[in-house]
Amino acid sequence: MEPLASKIRPKNLKEFVGQEHLIGENKPLSIAIDKKHLFSFILWGPPGVGKTTLAKIYAKALNADYHELSAVSAGKDDIRQIVESKGALLGPRILFLDEIHRFNKAQQDFLLPYVESGRLTLIGATTENPSFEVIPALLSRARVFVLNELNEEEIKKIIKRTGHKIKKDALDWLVSMSGGDARQVIAMIENTISLYKEITVENLKNTLQSKFLRYDKKSEEHHNTISAFIKSMRASQPNAALYYLSRMLTAGEDPKFIARRMVIFASEDIGLAQPTALVVANAVFQAVTTIGMPECGINLAHGVTYLAQAKKDRSAYDAYLLAMQDSEKFGNLPIPMIIRNAPTKLMKDLGYGKDYEKYTKESLLPEKIKNKKYLRKSKD
Repeated sequence: MEPLASKIRPKNLKEFVGQEHLIGENKPLSIAIDKKHLFSFILWGPPGVGKTTLAKIYAKALNADYHELSAVSAGKDDIRQIVESKGALLGPRILFLDEIHRFNKAQQDFLLPYVESGRLTLIGATTENPSFEVIPALLSRARVFVLNELNEEEIKKIIKRTGHKIKKDALDWLVSMSGGDARQVIAMIENTISLYKEITVENLKNTLQSKFLRYDKKSEEHHNTISAFIKSMRASQPNAALYYLSRMLTAGEDPKFIARRMVIFASEDIGLAQPTALVVANAVFQAVTTIGMPECGINLAHGVTYLAQAKKDRSAYDAYLLAMQDSEKFGNLPIPMIIRNAPTKLMKDLGYGKDYEKYTKESLLPEKIKNKKYLRKSKD
């Protein structure tokens, strides 16, 4: 049976909901589709906002030979097979690569010559900032379009399109649960109908507790699991941390997202107690970026075990927050003359850098806050 999301998928821009800044009158994607402009581009935005649908609409408008891959499971051979396929081309050959950020550098390097030569027109989709996740050479050959989270009215339009009767309280619950993710809403409706035949708030909540909905980056389960992961490391419980790590990887979480959180944790929670933790965490991030799944799970496990067992000291992080508060509260307070830079004679004459001593014990903070002490000894 055809999934509900596929049944109600828009076939053209008139049916598409949201992203008016891209598909409205005289907007970039609208113009590209109307005038059949062929170029590679990347769609960057949260889950369930129409990235795949826009790619299909664009490819159909250009009468393209359309191919779709997920970077989670695809590799070089899949790309090679598409490029070397001998089927008669009705139009340009377009590759839609979902979760392009999951392609490592070597895989992106492999893709580059085909995009450069025009043998493939690339449409990438990502929930991550392409500036960090897509190699510069590939990024320079593609435009980046930013998609926004769907608002409440847009979500309601999509719910209406499903054709199911939904009472106001259930509708409001669905909209608030959605987080702007249409895909999640459609899946909730489809699974609730499958299980209970009727859409009520109670039935929706029961469906949410079931295993029908997959782990998603926008879902409550995602936030609960990463929270449990961080708190387990903070409590120095490697067994719990490893369990939540495994749970996220099994559910398909991006390992680079986990590795980034570990780098943050190394400075935020371990800090001065064991400064090498940041070195280890960053090395894990680099390994994850280079190796990719599934082997990088070993690197993550190594790093998680190390971070969980390390001594903890949040004093540097707490000091930073206190300094940030004063920075925001007082604005740009005058910097003491003694430590101002004096590259010109005029500045020296004005007293910039006068009587500067490298190892002075006098406060170098602005006068108004010269007695502030941000860094405090750890209670540990």
